[in-house]
Order: sequence, then structure tokens, then C-alpha cells
Amino acid sequence: VPKDGPYKHYEGNADAHIKSTLTGVSLSVEIEGGELQLGRWQGIFFCEYDGPRQREVHVRIVRDDVP
Repeated sequence: VPKDGPYKHYEGNADAHIKSTLTGVSLSVEIEGGELQLGRWQGIFFCEYDGPRQREVHVRIVRDDVP
């Protein structure tokens, strides 16, 4: 997504909005035995497309009582 593309957006950061739409803004990951269940080549990345600025990360852990 080109930073200075021909977008019709008045705030000047249309590219950042498109990039965040393409990469997603939320994630669900299972935890088993205290470890994230990620594949061999998987990772979690925080991408800043319109900054730098302060951000907040919210984590919610949902317990599954099913044996």
C-alpha cells in the first residue's frame, strides 16, 4: 500500500487504515501448559502504520474448564 497513493481521505493517513485492515487488529491464540500455541514459523507482531504514538495492548485470558 503506497504511503502517498491517490486515496480520498481528509486526514492524510489513508494508507495506515488500509494496512491495518489488511493485517488485522485482533488475535486469538491458545495457551496450553503456560505456553502460546504457535506454529514453528508463527509469531506475534505489533505493527505501527501511523506513528509513532503511544498505544495500549489489551490481553484477555478466557479459561476453558472442559477436560
